[in-house]
Amino acid sequence: MADLSAFPITQKWPAQHSDRIQLYSLPTPNGVKVSIMLEETGLPYEAHLVSFTTNDQMSPEFLSLNPNNKIPSILDPDGPDGKPLALFESGAILIYLAEKSGQFMPGDAAGRYETIQWLMFQMGGVGPMFGQLGFFNKFAGKDYEDKRPRDRYVAESRRLLRVLDQRLEGRTWIMGDTYTIADIAIFPWVRNLIGFYEAGDMVGIADFSNVTRVLAAFVARPAVAKGLSVPERG
Repeated sequence: MADLSAFPITQKWPAQHSDRIQLYSLPTPNGVKVSIMLEETGLPYEAHLVSFTTNDQMSPEFLSLNPNNKIPSILDPDGPDGKPLALFESGAILIYLAEKSGQFMPGDAAGRYETIQWLMFQMGGVGPMFGQLGFFNKFAGKDYEDKRPRDRYVAESRRLLRVLDQRLEGRTWIMGDTYTIADIAIFPWVRNLIGFYEAGDMVGIADFSNVTRVLAAFVARPAVAKGLSVPERG
């Protein structure tokens, strides 16, 4: 069994299986990217719930692994050169797990960089914009009398959906016939926009038939269905 005692995070979330990847997360769009990826690859892992209601993400133990106090984070006891690796930022984790498992990333250099390009599209555009729209539609932002911020994020979210819809025209997945980390990154956010954020009508999701088609195929995958509820909420 690997010795993870040098990592303070294991004091708050003890590893029951220290030879497995330790996942510290919450089932949010960013969080489930990694749990879905772990389920898809079959890599053994152990999930730990980081509860926002008790500010777990601000605890010294969590900050010792991720100073940016965001989920998800992982601790791989069998990292590069057989040494433990602590990693945060969901996009970086997806790339790492793809390379570790040899799955969901094209083997050729051009395909690899094109996939990473669409991963960055999610990280820099889809996630931040959909998240802001969710704030202004469902949370405290909905009470703002000035609707210009909300309208700005609606317009930008529609633009991003249009870019995605055009990319998916005639394609099964973002990279064509091959399912990749680009799909794993993007579609939890599309699902959240329509579902949890209740903004489907606001962005006119029915106008983007390719997006909804691929979203349906995505959520129908068994690994996605399981990963969407990992870690289980207490």
